[in-house]
Amino acid sequence: MADQIKFLLDEEHLPKSWYNLQADLPQPAAPVLHPGTGQPIGPADLEPLFALELIGQEVSQERHIDIPEPVREVYRRWRPSPLYRARALEQHLQTPARLYYKYEGVSPTGSHKPNTAVAQAFYNKAQGINRLTTETGAGQWGSSLAFAGSLFDMEIEVYMVKVSFNQKPYRKAMMETFGATCIASPSDTTESGRAILAHQPDSSGSLGIAISEAVERAAQQDDTKYALGSVLNHVLMHQTIIGIEAQKQMEMTGDYPDVVVGCTGGGSNFAGLVFPFIGNKLRGEQSSRIVAVEPAACPSLTKGSFAYDFGDTGQLTPLVKMHTLGSTFVPPAFHAGGLRYHGMAPLVSHLAALGEIEASAYQQLECFEAGVIFGRTEGIIPAPEATHAVKGAITEALRCKEEGKAEVILFNLCGHGHFDMQAYTDYFAGKLTNHSYDESELAMALAGLPSVAAQ
Repeated sequence: MADQIKFLLDEEHLPKSWYNLQADLPQPAAPVLHPGTGQPIGPADLEPLFALELIGQEVSQERHIDIPEPVREVYRRWRPSPLYRARALEQHLQTPARLYYKYEGVSPTGSHKPNTAVAQAFYNKAQGINRLTTETGAGQWGSSLAFAGSLFDMEIEVYMVKVSFNQKPYRKAMMETFGATCIASPSDTTESGRAILAHQPDSSGSLGIAISEAVERAAQQDDTKYALGSVLNHVLMHQTIIGIEAQKQMEMTGDYPDVVVGCTGGGSNFAGLVFPFIGNKLRGEQSSRIVAVEPAACPSLTKGSFAYDFGDTGQLTPLVKMHTLGSTFVPPAFHAGGLRYHGMAPLVSHLAALGEIEASAYQQLECFEAGVIFGRTEGIIPAPEATHAVKGAITEALRCKEEGKAEVILFNLCGHGHFDMQAYTDYFAGKLTNHSYDESELAMALAGLPSVAAQ
């Protein structure tokens, strides 16, 4: 029966508020610091870049933040998103585990990113801002902000990591269709970009570099603000609509997840799914193991240092305490462009330090193999980023098979791979390889972490 496979909420169940994990933390995350003074920053330091309402959300300790009705009205176009029982995958793996996945590929741009893009565009427009700059890796975030900009009549300027700009031309076309401007990063339009090109003319770019360019552009123009697709507290909070819906849908199944899995780059889709479940645990309610899966070629959680660092390569941003590979680290050019970021969201990093989450890292080929298995069993081709979550879920399911445990596993399929078919073509042609980062480059990047007094 269909209701045994797919679990849908109706419009009445569309969440009216986001969940703010900061209200339930046993100890607060480290403060954000001014790079010049080394002191905690205040709202005035962030006002040149962000809308005032977003700054307030960044530091809020309220457990629930109301979702404005105009944002909910846009959400209704695709939310609540479906939860599926992956029965065919279970049968393929011959596992006693019960596998569920929350599918965010039903959004207009095919990923979870519009959940925060729409909110950020709304708050900026309400403040009278008409132009936003941003960065994007694989293009999911850039296309989502472009979509949101078209809804609120805003100009959007996107700096897209050059390797993804070249690998994923249809993402650029999508951004332009929504009216945005898309620029390959590093570019010659900013001082940050020109400095990188002078040092490395053939640079493939990174999210850290693209952030520097977008921040620089926003800081130079009074009528422009900056929008970030991951990492920051308010971004992660907007994404919790995923986990809030998933909790209601899991109630419909009669199951509660023993394990919750998500892929991690900057941390937004992962946080969106897992934060409400972590909140349950922190409040002494139901408990789940939380597993973050990252690329072995950019392993901030498993190989990085938990330290203060810049969020961008040009060192224009405030200092945040996070798991980092160093702001100057440029990851290899693997296909999961949305996971090619040197740092992990401070709140996700804080949870790792508290022992509330586990982390694992996988190579590109084994993730694509998992994506193909998922596509052939469940009928959805995952984005390269999402294959990491699939790989993590399959690993947990096979563990259950080996241990004879009928655990419940929930993971986030954060986007479809319809714009990433060249990557799959290359995989089947044997052209994809596993990438290794340069150990000496990583050591240099970590050696260059800013010196910060103990907080």
